[in-house]
Amino acid sequence: MKIGILGYGNLGKGVEAAIKQNPDCELTAVFTRRDPASVKILTAGVPVYNVADVEKHKNDVDVLIICGGSATDLPKQTPEYAKYFNVIDSFDTHAKVPEHFANVDKSAKDFKHTALISCGWDPGLFSLARLYSNCILPNGSDYTFWGKGVSQGHSDAIRRIEGVKDARQYTVPVQAALDAVRSGSNPTLTTRQKHTRECYVVVEEGADKARIEKEIKEMPNYFADYDTTVNFISEEELKKNHSGIPHGGFVIRTGKTGWDNEFNNVIEYSLKLDSNPAFTSSVLVAYARAVYRMNKEGQTGCKTVFDVAPAYLSPLSGEEIRAHLL
Repeated sequence: MKIGILGYGNLGKGVEAAIKQNPDCELTAVFTRRDPASVKILTAGVPVYNVADVEKHKNDVDVLIICGGSATDLPKQTPEYAKYFNVIDSFDTHAKVPEHFANVDKSAKDFKHTALISCGWDPGLFSLARLYSNCILPNGSDYTFWGKGVSQGHSDAIRRIEGVKDARQYTVPVQAALDAVRSGSNPTLTTRQKHTRECYVVVEEGADKARIEKEIKEMPNYFADYDTTVNFISEEELKKNHSGIPHGGFVIRTGKTGWDNEFNNVIEYSLKLDSNPAFTSSVLVAYARAVYRMNKEGQTGCKTVFDVAPAYLSPLSGEEIRAHLL
């Protein structure tokens, strides 16, 4: 399977590493908005092209993995490149998924390609966990916890504050809330009760720390609804202890079974990731295999993880899967 990467940031680099771990996959091209000569990739012998030349290489790539951002890149890129390739993206703006799906679906169907959107761990693997558990426990409640992990959007929001030189923000599940959910007591939890936010901030020399802390804690849509801790640290400490991009979380459903709902049940799916982009990239490569196979079968248009049979993800044959994994 010949894979192309569009965008060579953290996610694109993760896709390149994931391809290395999958013998049935081959990286054939990287496309970038930067000067191709300035982009040094790790895979020997693979060319780097400017995105302006992408159409010229439509016969060189079986699946194009689009590694742009959800805010402004993917809404334009995925429908556009679905004209030339089978494509996959990690679009994660939940409220806009229906609109994005419709745009990509039209483009992919018009050009007889297969596209898969919103693939990763949330949305993606966590979405599957929610669907499976809802089907199995129809009389129940869903809970999703994220972290402990770096929120890149929240970290950027802190960095925009005057006087802030650099910052990292961690989303942290509240242990008491997790314990209550796992007990099967079906608690009703507010936003503040489920997660806290820990901020590690490097300030410019002479900056007003009290003002910065107040601005962080009162920032609407980011911190105002959470118990937030602000830690001022040195640049050296930030680089030493907070340079990674870990993440993870839990999807939990509690529900009743039995004729009189006498039995309590808890389904839990969890992830603990050293690198959010490296793991997301690994999910994308597995699902790229599914996109390729589905297209070979004549399935065109836009898909989500809900439409993909698990066997499509595996490089193993049906016989091998049944012998070793069933």
